[in-house]
Amino acid sequence: MSGAGAPNSLPSALNPQYVKAMRSLCLMLAAASLFGSSPAVAGASGFNLVNATGANITAMSIRRFGTQSWQPLGGTPSAGARSQVQFTNVDCAFDIQATLAGGGTAVWSGVNLCEVKSVTLNRNSATGENWVEYD
Repeated sequence: MSGAGAPNSLPSALNPQYVKAMRSLCLMLAAASLFGSSPAVAGASGFNLVNATGANITAMSIRRFGTQSWQPLGGTPSAGARSQVQFTNVDCAFDIQATLAGGGTAVWSGVNLCEVKSVTLNRNSATGENWVEYD
């Protein structure tokens, strides 16, 4: 039965049909792991905005990172205060711009708004350095 002319005489691991079936199974499992376990739409959603700039914020705007078009963003907390911002977008990285009381603007670039509950905008008024803290 194990002669040279016997059909399917190769061990199952070397059988061309077995190999083809295993390749197909591996491809399906890989595709499922990439697309099946993640949510259909991930992205930014509402968050608390904390003003740690040392100045009152009179207006806020937002744009997708790498774009030029600013859009109004709700929430203008006074210095040391927080406000809830209702915002949804499929992207994660954004630039946030604040108009500060007394003149001037501050921009925080590349802010990650995915899976965050709170975003604290910080500013060193002496150096003009801006940074973000997440919670």
